[in-house]
Amino acid sequence: QVRLVESGGGLVQAGGSLRLSCAASRGTFSSLDMGWFRQAPGKEREFVAAITRTGSNTYYAASVKGRFTISRDNGMNTVSLQMNSLKPEDTAVYFCTASASLTMTMNAPGSYDYWGQGTQVTVSS
Repeated sequence: QVRLVESGGGLVQAGGSLRLSCAASRGTFSSLDMGWFRQAPGKEREFVAAITRTGSNTYYAASVKGRFTISRDNGMNTVSLQMNSLKPEDTAVYFCTASASLTMTMNAPGSYDYWGQGTQVTVSS
């Protein structure tokens, strides 16, 4: 079992920045593709970003491309999401997720095996 714990959420004004971090348990981190999803009240869970095992490839939702950056540190078993130029519509609970599959669809929640509990991000106008 892989446990994922998010941190770094909070309240920020529009145009500001936050950096989310996700810490993974055990020593299997380098074998996992990692991703971030978010879910606003009353809305479906939405893909945000993903990164492959070595960090060589990244994927972003169109709504965050150019503003958010996903990265990972396999030595520290962490994945981060740098969020810049935040907008009120970015307000959501952000979830860290991991997949052990060799092949997967990066933006499909069903492709992921493990999920964190989420961290709240609130962007005020």
